Amino acid sequence: MGFATSQQLARYYELYQNIDVTFTKEVIKATGLVPQQIFVKALGGQWPCVVNSTSLTGAKIIAGTKSGLYEKIQQGNTSVSLRYSFRAEDSGDTMSFFVAAKVLGVTQYAGSGDLILINLAYTQRAPDDLIEKLGTLLEANINSAKRREERILVTPDSMRRLGIVQKETIVFIQGIPRRCILRDLSFSGAKVIMVGLAPFLMQKEVVLRVDFDEPRMAVGIKGTIVRTEDVEGRKDLVALAIKYADNEVPMAYKMHINAFISQQRKAHLEEAKEAVSAAPTPAATAPSAAAPADNGEIPEAEPVEDGQAVT
Repeated sequence: MGFATSQQLARYYELYQNIDVTFTKEVIKATGLVPQQIFVKALGGQWPCVVNSTSLTGAKIIAGTKSGLYEKIQQGNTSVSLRYSFRAEDSGDTMSFFVAAKVLGVTQYAGSGDLILINLAYTQRAPDDLIEKLGTLLEANINSAKRREERILVTPDSMRRLGIVQKETIVFIQGIPRRCILRDLSFSGAKVIMVGLAPFLMQKEVVLRVDFDEPRMAVGIKGTIVRTEDVEGRKDLVALAIKYADNEVPMAYKMHINAFISQQRKAHLEEAKEAVSAAPTPAATAPSAAAPADNGEIPEAEPVEDGQAVT
């Protein structure tokens, strides 16, 4: 997925700084959070905790009432550091960092007498690594609704940029695995080619498997076959249009699709800028016959209409 630029990080922070992300199992998997290596540090001590949710300006963590941390807070100590730990996508190594924070409040967690929910506010800007992790996740979630119909043709180049291992995969049709080939993908659906008869496949519930690399994972996406198409020159094959079920698309899938679309959009913008900068100026393209005669006189300026730029 690459590393975000400083401009992109600034944009993430401006747009998403106050949005809370709850660490469900799916979000933990998509971000690479390592829950066993999350700690909170205060006055030289360090205690394990659970990050319930976080934004780019604060977090809510869960800790035990019998821990030394709770005792420190009761004694009036509100300055802490929260240690995050994520698994790096490219190497699989662990990436860890601390964020300085202060305790805003403490409440019982879910009515439990043994657990507390601690509300933290960061006292400094969140580290770039955290901004990138949350920013890419939130952007993918938003774009999955805004750009849900943009289709990506599965080619060797798009597979490389998407991180897809291979075009050949499996679609489970009413629980029965069938071999197929990926033709295109989007946030909202996919098209695959397989051996079969169209009349017997329409409106069948399916689970499409997509294998990703970096990190290596296989995601299963629930959906329904909503349309079939003939494959030119092959009567034994059929193309199936699959519409994903709402709220059933894994976050990891959304992040891969969003990364590709964002890269493509950035490339198109750069190409447009290069085209504009390479275009000849009006003066260079003006026909010579239109140029005024050089008779030593200064021509009168043409009037400028309202809204017209003066150059």
